[in-house]
Amino acid sequence: MAVIKESKIQQGSSFMGYKATQKLNKLAENPIDLSVPGQITPERLNTYYGQACGFKLLYGTEKVTDEVMQALKELADEAHVLDKMERMQAGETVNYIENYPSENRPALHTATRDFFEHPQSSPKAKEAALLARQEVEKLTSFMAKIDIEKQFDEMVCIAIGGSDLGPRAHYYALEHLLKPKRKIHFISNVDPDDAAAVLDKVNLKRALVVVISKSGTTLETATNEEIARERFKKAGLNPKNHFIAVTMPETPMDNRERYLECFHLWDWIGGRYSTTSMCGGVMLSFAFGFEVYWELLKGAHDMDQAALEPDLKKNLPLLAALLGIWNHNFLHYPTLAIIPYAQALHRYPAHLQQLDMESNGKYIDQKGKFVDFETGPIIWGEPGTNAQHSFFQLLHQGTATVPIFMIGFKKTQHHADLLVEGTTSQEKLLANLFAQSLALAVGQHPDNPNKFFPGNRPTLILLGEQLTPYALGALLSFYENKVAFQGFLWEINSFDQEGVQLGKVLANKIIERFAAQRNKTTNKTPYPLGDAYLKHLESF
Repeated sequence: MAVIKESKIQQGSSFMGYKATQKLNKLAENPIDLSVPGQITPERLNTYYGQACGFKLLYGTEKVTDEVMQALKELADEAHVLDKMERMQAGETVNYIENYPSENRPALHTATRDFFEHPQSSPKAKEAALLARQEVEKLTSFMAKIDIEKQFDEMVCIAIGGSDLGPRAHYYALEHLLKPKRKIHFISNVDPDDAAAVLDKVNLKRALVVVISKSGTTLETATNEEIARERFKKAGLNPKNHFIAVTMPETPMDNRERYLECFHLWDWIGGRYSTTSMCGGVMLSFAFGFEVYWELLKGAHDMDQAALEPDLKKNLPLLAALLGIWNHNFLHYPTLAIIPYAQALHRYPAHLQQLDMESNGKYIDQKGKFVDFETGPIIWGEPGTNAQHSFFQLLHQGTATVPIFMIGFKKTQHHADLLVEGTTSQEKLLANLFAQSLALAVGQHPDNPNKFFPGNRPTLILLGEQLTPYALGALLSFYENKVAFQGFLWEINSFDQEGVQLGKVLANKIIERFAAQRNKTTNKTPYPLGDAYLKHLESF
């Protein structure tokens, strides 16, 4: 933990002060060794699992015992995490830092799918769900009109951060359901080559552009929007007839004179938690049809309900959160690899990377005190089996132990497979998933050191029947709630992102210097450090 000098902020210790934490620290002194012969048994693999919403969470290859699991349950109870989850879903203010300026608002992304059985009954949650449902109904009418008029068959999504990563990852996950003739394109990076490469592929006459910015002022998104608008103008097209806005009410983008339609979200929806809102809804409905988006919402809602379940084996988000806490805070593994054994989830590690690291990459608690323990892990990953032929060498025989979160499905999406040498490709894929989990756990211990695998490396498998829209929604909610539970345990604010602000401030200073150079004017706020970099540019 970095030492911050001369800080007036006190050090907090709530997490480390729990009785269960002391018990877990003691258990971590001599954890189970998975590589001991006979440790991994069929009985263990058939006992250590949880189940909800069509998924099984298999944790027999985690470094846990019944005693560890009991202590983790005691930690959850002591930290009142189920109560905190209930309060979050009820719309109480959870995005705050005591005694310091902060966003100070609810985190009610769950309201964007709270339209099904057993909805929240609190006034705040009901009001939020009503607002979200109104946008869903507006979207239904809009998409019906699009389908009838048959004027558009391409969509360009302009956004950045969670407004791009989440919707994009979920689009690729369901791309096999793409409606006939529909095409989806994404622009996020302010690098002009990103916009140019995408717009060169688009039939502008047949294209809708959805611009997503919660504040209506996001620098990268606003810049890319102007690039796109200029392309439409040069093609003799009126951008107003092609551009859709997704933003909060009364922002600069909430302007029907400038946009064909405006859809709303609210300040209680964070960007990385926004896929089930209009941030994802507009694109997903256009790409796949409203029914697919609705099924995704249903899966997310059902997993939200599972996150309130007191039985740990039925509460998969909490179960995964506790296992992650055990690995990170007690066994002291700093990273977590996300390996989906499903090519459709090839962008899911990027989505989960932002969701987890932007949420829980914090070093102060909600009382404004520095923590004296590790918070969010470093998240990274790639799809299997490609990853096995890439960085799995380090995972098996490197000096660092990296816990792995694996995702797999029994059935394919396309129903196109072939029996080759006695097995299908899907069976080969699943065989690799299970084999890697076992190999990492048990290892191999020959006399030849080059072929020595230490084993005793933990893995967690989330196993489903098929990657359907419902299952994808449940997966989305599973991880959102898992991240929230870990924040509740650490007593940090998982719903703001102050860590991205300083870079924006300094970037704006340098942007002002670029403008001053171009206009040959004196900048009102000189920035010598920025000028030093500009001099390097001038040397080319």
